Amino acid sequence: MPDDAAVQTHSSRVWPSGLTRVPFWAYQDPDVLAREQKRLFEGPVWNYLCLENEIPNAGDWRATYVGEMPVVVARDHDGAIVAFENRCAHRGALICLDDGGNAKEFQCVYHAWRYDLRGNLRSIAFQRGVNGRGGMQSDFRMEDHGPRKLRTTVLFGIVFGTLSDLTPDIETFAGPEVVDRLRTVAAGRMLEIIGRFTEVLPNNWKLYAENVRDTYHASLLHLFFATFKLNRLSQGGGTEINDTGSCHVSTTLAPDQAVDHAYDGMRSVDDDFRLSDPSLLDAVDEHDDRVRQQIISVFPTFVMQRTQNVMAVRHFLPRGPHKTDLHWIFLGYADDTSEQRTRRLRQINLAGPAGYVSMEDGCIGGFVERGAAAAADQTSIVEMGGRDTKGQDTRATEAAIRGFWRFWRGLVDI
Repeated sequence: MPDDAAVQTHSSRVWPSGLTRVPFWAYQDPDVLAREQKRLFEGPVWNYLCLENEIPNAGDWRATYVGEMPVVVARDHDGAIVAFENRCAHRGALICLDDGGNAKEFQCVYHAWRYDLRGNLRSIAFQRGVNGRGGMQSDFRMEDHGPRKLRTTVLFGIVFGTLSDLTPDIETFAGPEVVDRLRTVAAGRMLEIIGRFTEVLPNNWKLYAENVRDTYHASLLHLFFATFKLNRLSQGGGTEINDTGSCHVSTTLAPDQAVDHAYDGMRSVDDDFRLSDPSLLDAVDEHDDRVRQQIISVFPTFVMQRTQNVMAVRHFLPRGPHKTDLHWIFLGYADDTSEQRTRRLRQINLAGPAGYVSMEDGCIGGFVERGAAAAADQTSIVEMGGRDTKGQDTRATEAAIRGFWRFWRGLVDI
């Protein structure tokens, strides 16, 4: 990790000392994105790949990305979950062109090089030439050529992959705080996908990584929260951060109205607003933990969200320095009652690209990009709640953002 007291430099730019200032060039410099791909996404981290139930059968596969590297994750014939770079060893074309499917093997459309479910090269069209002429040289060995392979792991039905031999096991990497909260949501009951959206954000991916770790903007930016009294900083909950600063949990608890007298007197931004269908706010405490809003992050790009009875994976991926793809994967349980499934589907209106409590996140990163366009050597201020990266029993803190940058700088070496 960089010395917090030292000034770090990159491409003749200066990184301020400490953890409370972030230079805007870190979001803007194309060289930084290239450095991130090699040192971070292909480094000792666990990248989210898919949910295990998306590939339940032998031959099932999904296409995804590790940073900007295309990846295929598949269920092999022996039941193992495997992953490899979606790049033909011949001329670099994509091996798989769709988002997913079922296959016995894969074949590149360009020159028909064929791969098994693990990404091993198995045959080459015209390897011996035509009528004794042409073809590959006699010393060409297929086992020496192929796309890069990832190690995979599964945590409560969530599949992660890494390209580094130095990545610790997922429980150690995420930390007990994150593992315990994921266990509550994903262990013991089978998750089921009930909806998907992809949202294009006009900003660098790290601005969204900050946003999900920004634990106090919700009741300020998202007016629906304040208007309908769903979220305020004085409610119970807080912020938990693992030892490295890389992963976090932010929790908002429902008020205990028997003891929280301030709840009845809380004014909204406009007391005249009413919902035509108030059932949108009808929630049940299905995990018996009073959680009203919870954000769980696993560095670099995985988020598990709970809002009322909405559960969703948010997977965000860089698309160049100034664009990010945000994939929303909405979840229920396979054993949901029809009433609970209806409740979830109704409450999906709270989340997603046009969600009542998340649509502002789709544009706020773009506002930062536009505001800081000519301020590469200026800095943002992340000093709310102190200067360290420790969890707190409040959400009025930016400790999780500081933790992200502390871990990021260690990997990217800036």
